[in-house]
Formats: sequence, C-alpha cells, structure tokens
Amino acid sequence: MKWSMEELAEIIDGDRGKNYPKQNEFFDEGFCLFLDTGNVTAQGFIFDNKHFITEEKHRSLRKGTLHRNDLVYTTRGTVGNVAYYGDNVSYSHIRINSGMVILRPKEDIVNPQFLYQLLKHQSCRDYMRRYCTGSAQPQLPITILGKIELSIPSLLIQHKIADILSVYDDLIENNQKQIALLEEAAQRLYKEWFVDLRFPGHEKTPIVDGVPEGWTEKSLSDVATIVMGQSPKSEFYNQECNGLPFHQGVASYGKRFVTDNIYSTSYTRIVEAGSILFSVRAPVGRLNLTKHKIVIGRGLAAINHKRGMQSYLYYALKELFFADNLIGNGAIFASVSKEELYKQKLLVPSEKIESLFDQTASNIDDKIKVLDEQTVKLQETRDRLLPKLMSGEIEV
Repeated sequence: MKWSMEELAEIIDGDRGKNYPKQNEFFDEGFCLFLDTGNVTAQGFIFDNKHFITEEKHRSLRKGTLHRNDLVYTTRGTVGNVAYYGDNVSYSHIRINSGMVILRPKEDIVNPQFLYQLLKHQSCRDYMRRYCTGSAQPQLPITILGKIELSIPSLLIQHKIADILSVYDDLIENNQKQIALLEEAAQRLYKEWFVDLRFPGHEKTPIVDGVPEGWTEKSLSDVATIVMGQSPKSEFYNQECNGLPFHQGVASYGKRFVTDNIYSTSYTRIVEAGSILFSVRAPVGRLNLTKHKIVIGRGLAAINHKRGMQSYLYYALKELFFADNLIGNGAIFASVSKEELYKQKLLVPSEKIESLFDQTASNIDDKIKVLDEQTVKLQETRDRLLPKLMSGEIEV
C-alpha cells in the first residue's frame, strides 16, 4: 500500500530563527549535540566531529530536538542521508541543523527501523532525489518531501523485515567499533612517539633545540604533494555510469573512507587510491581516504606522501588538524588554499623512525581495510535483501 511521507511520519524542521547558534556558541563539549552535515551520512550517524551548545542555548530554541526512534534526514546539499536515533546512540540531547529535518514515525502505521532501512536504501535515495529542486545546491523542501509516496507492507511484515536487517546492522556496527578502536590505537601510538617523544630508542637519543637529534621541522611541501579539487563541467549521475566517483566536500565522507554516491564523466582532477582527502572549505581539516581512483571537486584536496609513507602522513595530519577549522598552531580557517596547506609545519623524525612507525601503522591500517571490506559486503547483502523481502521473493 502507498503512503505519503507526511502520513508515515511527522516532519519537523529545526529552529532557524534569531536564536540559531552562531559560530562562537559551539563548543567541543556541552549539554546538547548540535548536528552538522558530517554527522548524518549514507551509513547513519558518525560522531567523529562534534559540536555542542549549552543548556541555556538549547532551551532558547523552539523546535528541532530529537526523540528516541526519530530519523534525521538531510534535505540540502547531499540530499537523502538518513540516521536513526536509537538506544545505541549515547547522546541524550541532540538537535538538527538547518540542512536536515526530523522524521518522527507514526508507529501505528510504520516501524521506525523499517522506515530507516527503506530510506537509506540506494534505490529509495535515488527515487527521493528526483523531487529535488535547485542545481548548484540541491534541496528537498518539506512541502515536497511530505507528498512523496512510498510503498509500505503491513506492519507485521515491517517488524519482521526490520528484525532481519537489524542483525546485519549489528554486525556492521560491531565492525565499525573495532575500526574505531584500531584507529584510536594508531593515533595514540603517533602521539606517544611524536608528541610525547617516547619513540623506540628515545632514551639514547640526545635532544637538540627541543627536538630529538636527527629530527627536523619541515613544511608539508617538503613531505607531500597536494592536488586541489576542481569541479568538472559536466553532468553528474546518481548511479554508476562509465565515469568515476565524484566527491566534493565532507557530505560523502564515511567513518574512514568516502562513500560513492555521485559519478562524473569529466576528469578534471583525478586522485589515486589510498590518497588522503582533506576538506579545504568549512569544516576545514576533516580527513578521509580513497579506496580507488576518484574525481574531486573544489571542496577537497588530495594529499600523498612523496616517499609513500601514507600511514605516517595520515596520522600526522589527524594530529595537526585536531578540530574543525583549527590547526595545531592555533590558526583558525574558514577555508584553506594550496599555498597555506603547503606551509603547514610537521615535526619529521629520522627516516628510520618514520619508516618504523609507517610500517607499524600500516599493519593496523591493513586490519582496518579487512574490517571495512567485510562491512561493505554486509551492507551489500543487507541492501539486496530489502527489496526481496518486501516483494515476497524471500518469505519473512
């Protein structure tokens, strides 16, 4: 049976009035998590980068607060990313920003987890995007979103489908937690060696002018090459074509690797697999990695170590750009040029220590790649199951 979105869920906009938080009202910690586009992805919530507002600011806003079992749906830019606010999310107070809406499922009609599974399926994402307005900045207005119709099975079937697919989500979440722990271990090792200077052999290494003998401060230009993105002048496609995946900005960022949603046949700026993607426009400094060859637009730069020490460089950049728009020397950027990037300073160890760390971190990164590949296969299996379960091809 077909139901419109406004029949399936209450659609709630955020508070965009005079009390909407200004940049200086966001904090690294606080009472209420204020979502941005990087937190709501094709894989659900990602909380690698977080902004908080105070309880006072939270109370001053009229609407846009999440309740458990709500869905968050992006309606501007990369339209159609969706996340589910279930019991596994640890934050008790969350608000949406101006580029998204809350979908509050009417549970006498639709199972919230089923609706989440349906909306995040690629076929549904492509279907919903047909209703977008705007070309430079696609948008899906609430008035249009509410009228879009979806085919929904009975509530009993929805519950069964949600139960089946949630098993895959649990396995995926477990893999993602392992990946996060491995990343944390590698970053902690970088800090131990290169910030706290407790690297192998540090006891016997003299300190000269505040740094270990044989170490030196270098500009990023001495260490790496940078390719700045440039938006291609061609049509884009929401499904795979004969072109390459196209990425522009953090909307397609995943937990570690970018997610391919849009494709292009214009090869203006191509970067290779394993490149470090750096966001050069607000939020400046977010990092992701490429799994394969892609095209990048103006919001991104691709960075590669000149001698192939990519794991060392990745964790060095994560330490340097430790928060959005903020660089380790205290400089704040709303955007960053190639020249400004090249001028950034890194404390570069001796080749022996650099190579040893890169080898150690690469072993960790290899484990992460295996877990990520498993996750992708689980996601593909889950996504193939949904239409078969809904059509009755596979009995529930």
